[in-house]
Amino acid sequence: MPLPSLSHYLPILDWGRRYDRGQFTGDMIAAVIVTIMLIPQSLAYALLAGMPPEAGIYASIAPIVLYAIFGTSRALAVGPVAVVSLMTAAAVGEIAQSGTAGYVTAALTLAFLSGAMLLALGLFRLGFLANFLSHPVIAGFITASGILIAASQLRHILGIEAEGHTLPQILSSLWAHLGEVNVITLGLGLAATAFLFWVRGGLKPLLRRMGLGPRMADIGAKTGPVLAIVATTLAVWGFDLGARGVAIVGEVPQSLPPLTLPSFSPELLSQLFVPALLISVIGFVESISVAQTLAAKKRQRIDPDQELIGLGSANLGAAFTGGFPVTGGFSRSVVNFDAGAETPAAGAFTAAGLALAALFLTPLIHYLPKATLAATIIVAVLSLVDFSILKRAWAFSHADFAAVSVTILLTLIFGVEAGVSAGVVTSILVHLYKTSRPHMAVVGRVPGTEHFRNVLRHEVETQPHVLSLRVDESLYFPNARFLEDQLAQHAADKPDLTDVVLMFPAVNEIDLSALESLEAINTRLKDADIRLHLSEVKGPVMDRLKRSHFLDELTGEVFLSQHEAACALAEHRR
Repeated sequence: MPLPSLSHYLPILDWGRRYDRGQFTGDMIAAVIVTIMLIPQSLAYALLAGMPPEAGIYASIAPIVLYAIFGTSRALAVGPVAVVSLMTAAAVGEIAQSGTAGYVTAALTLAFLSGAMLLALGLFRLGFLANFLSHPVIAGFITASGILIAASQLRHILGIEAEGHTLPQILSSLWAHLGEVNVITLGLGLAATAFLFWVRGGLKPLLRRMGLGPRMADIGAKTGPVLAIVATTLAVWGFDLGARGVAIVGEVPQSLPPLTLPSFSPELLSQLFVPALLISVIGFVESISVAQTLAAKKRQRIDPDQELIGLGSANLGAAFTGGFPVTGGFSRSVVNFDAGAETPAAGAFTAAGLALAALFLTPLIHYLPKATLAATIIVAVLSLVDFSILKRAWAFSHADFAAVSVTILLTLIFGVEAGVSAGVVTSILVHLYKTSRPHMAVVGRVPGTEHFRNVLRHEVETQPHVLSLRVDESLYFPNARFLEDQLAQHAADKPDLTDVVLMFPAVNEIDLSALESLEAINTRLKDADIRLHLSEVKGPVMDRLKRSHFLDELTGEVFLSQHEAACALAEHRR
């Protein structure tokens, strides 16, 4: 097997050599639009993560550049996102107090650990491990996280002190401080929230009526939060509302991201190991789903293992430049795509725009009220809340409904770490439960054809001395005994039984436990003077059976098709 080329690990060498003026134009336009959108988003998610506001901008510069070098998506925009920011606050808040140097160091260390894990998974091509977290569980976790995030930001809307990382803690703390509400802050927060909700549905039609094209109107609507920031910042500055108790962002350093160093303390690393692993898994699943969705629209290809390397590099970049954990964000990636981004260079140009903002625009956000940033977060995350997943899961699969419900409840009651951990465990348990009880059907011939179908669903022809049992799942240790039980149960109902045919069209794998079960079945049937046959066995499964003694001891035959088996056994009976 040839070694991968350098461009496999550095996709920039592939698309970079074909870069042209047309792509440059599309990337620059997209970068300008995404930069405008990212400034308020970055500040808001830094607030959510418990970090200084400038950390949000820092986390959106070096990570974007590194992803542009190592990532494979041409539209994915990497940076702080709501769910990962909440998980950062929950993990680091257990170790240090927000606003302290220890808190910042722990956040840097969390980004470093997450980056190292993602990079290792990518280099060892272990991206498939993320598949153990099912989509319904992810949907349930994101729904619960959206509720937690919105609830956690109510304190900024109300202008009160409150704390907590679970819904009961947050609501209890809010209730205890309800008498301290700052009316001016509440007014600003409610006005900003109402405006941002209106922007989502009302600004685009207004821009269309003003003569803008569909694409520009859509982009204009997505950058609407900038208007709320400008208006509320001017209000606070003009009326000196900071002196009347309105919490503001305050002094933000005018500088490029500093060089920072995470902690390598064994104690801190051990404390953050599990949160970093959970953030890595959730971040990767969210990012890869967005990247693949956007790539499919342009018939482009995403390499999941290389995406792990790209995201790992981005998080390492955040750790050494004053940031916190990052991943690919849905909203900004969609804006990037719709604005015409052609290559990952759009991300590099966005990083340059944010660097200029960090150098020259930060004094303008001194009077930005935190209530506006909270409103930005609340409006953004409420779109993630989707309780319809419960209805769909209940209608389709009660096991999936149980997994979603457990994930939502545990996330709300015990926090994000407990919720996502329970989601992973529940996903695996649901999979084991389903595969431990595989569907098996007694089949017969559809009259006049060579097709065999379930006797309970179709009018079919059967032979009283033959039991044909179709196995619709690979056989391995959790379900091997189930096959024995099902076969014994069906065989007991046929007193004239002389032959059993196990039909294996859906069996892709047989492990040692299942092989031992087949050997036991063969022995028991032989003692009852019943022959065991196989049909429609796939090549790789047959190869594995040939490496054992099972075929030598098999009392019957292996048939190419079920039709061939039925004909041979009917002839043998005569």
